[in-house]
Amino acid sequence: TGSRKRSQHVRVACPHQQGKSMVVSDSLMLLFVLNVKVQTWVKNRETDEFVGVGARFGPIIESKEKHANRTGLLIADPFDCCTPLKEKVAGEVLLVQRGDCKFTTKAKVAEDAGASAIIILNNRHELYKMVCDQNETDLDINIPAVLLPKDAGTILQGLLSLGKVSVQLYSPDRPLVDTAEVFLWLMAVGTILGASYWSAWSAREALIEQEKLLKDGHESSVNIEAEGSTGMVDITMTSAMLFIVVASLFLVMLYKLMSHWFVELLVVIFCIGGVEGLQTCLVALLSRWFKPAARSFVKVPFFGAVSYLTLAVCPFCIVSAVLWAVYRRMPYAWIGQDVLGIALIVTVIQIVRIPNLKVGSVLLGCSFLYDIFWVFISKMLFHESVMIVVARGDNTDEDGVPMLLKIPRMFDPWGGYSIIGFGDILLPGLLVAFALRYDWAARKTLQSGYFLWSMVAYGSGLLITYVALNLMDGHGQPALLYIVPFTLGTFISLGKKRGELRNLWMKGQPPRVCTHSHPPPKDSADSAAHVISS
Repeated sequence: TGSRKRSQHVRVACPHQQGKSMVVSDSLMLLFVLNVKVQTWVKNRETDEFVGVGARFGPIIESKEKHANRTGLLIADPFDCCTPLKEKVAGEVLLVQRGDCKFTTKAKVAEDAGASAIIILNNRHELYKMVCDQNETDLDINIPAVLLPKDAGTILQGLLSLGKVSVQLYSPDRPLVDTAEVFLWLMAVGTILGASYWSAWSAREALIEQEKLLKDGHESSVNIEAEGSTGMVDITMTSAMLFIVVASLFLVMLYKLMSHWFVELLVVIFCIGGVEGLQTCLVALLSRWFKPAARSFVKVPFFGAVSYLTLAVCPFCIVSAVLWAVYRRMPYAWIGQDVLGIALIVTVIQIVRIPNLKVGSVLLGCSFLYDIFWVFISKMLFHESVMIVVARGDNTDEDGVPMLLKIPRMFDPWGGYSIIGFGDILLPGLLVAFALRYDWAARKTLQSGYFLWSMVAYGSGLLITYVALNLMDGHGQPALLYIVPFTLGTFISLGKKRGELRNLWMKGQPPRVCTHSHPPPKDSADSAAHVISS
């Protein structure tokens, strides 16, 4: 409401109620709130910069830093600025306390005293939307108002005790499409693509070996190979249904025990999984070139037979994980976290498999409900979104828990990270990998198979997630809310259209024709007929 020109008089009709609480974080900026940067100087020396929330009344705050004015900062007297000030000010910015009166009252009092802007210090660490009451239908406020959190107010009051303080208020525009989200999308899609091909390749090699053994007549060897040495784990219906219970209990434990020591424990667990995942990926990749080292084994206590290639790769993986853990607060530590995370996801998708579409539907359906409940519905029980609180790593000095991939918003003036949880890649990835294994076993082309369309559906669902994140006021969105209907819906629709849904749903593999039966020779049949006639 009102003109976007800074110099024009603003008169607004404001239907919103004030006082609704929200948390502003680096990674989930709230787009419907005007975020404002407050740069400070003490005795003309640049010091701290704070992030606050601008009011939805008054003029629009300048978006370009170079065009924003540097103005002196004064403490209001009285400090709450609810009654007329004792002295007039000459265009300075007033620093006021939250107090008990309305935001609009403070702004009007400050404007009448000659202030050019007003900075309100909240009595909590959270920030509020600064809007007007329903009965305030005609306002005439011509100075901007900014709300800062409690800790920022403490620092500002300390700076004022050191000497003259100047501030600069500006609100940079966020880019419509951030490159971090583009690269994160490519990272997620690429991870599922690579993991699916590895899973399908392993399944095809196991099938070739099985057919070779069948051809030679070694059925007992086939059973041993199929059941014991492949290292693959098929998800059952029971484990798929229990997933939501176990995951929920783990999430609540993270939420209740979230602290510095608990995050350290999560870091250790993540490093162990990252070492295992990175080692598995590197050994599988390097074994193509170093076959003798991959096929030569040595017995290691507690681990049994281990290949020489694994022994050579293991120290590198351990050192990589330890270096990330030690330097994880450095600006470029996200690279190490993403490498370890991707390796872990790829390894899990290669080992854990969906046997049929029925199990996949139950697993993704439970995950769909899990994501929605802990992002949206948990607010009713815990007064905040449990999933978002855990992802951000609240109550710790960490920038989120390590069980996610993240990329810094390099071209965003507000900074922060674009993030995606492991489950948003891993769970749909299991279904996509199942699609590729089925296509290869059925000898389908890309267009006639299910893998290509599952990948397109996953990419589209993830893209819609980012669109929703930007359209729905920047609130954290459950990615599986969009990804599951796209991937699972596409898979089921194609299967039904092609008449293969029943086979996909129950068996999960195409009908196989036995090519290794041995019919009796023609001359032996003739001999049998001669014996009967005689």
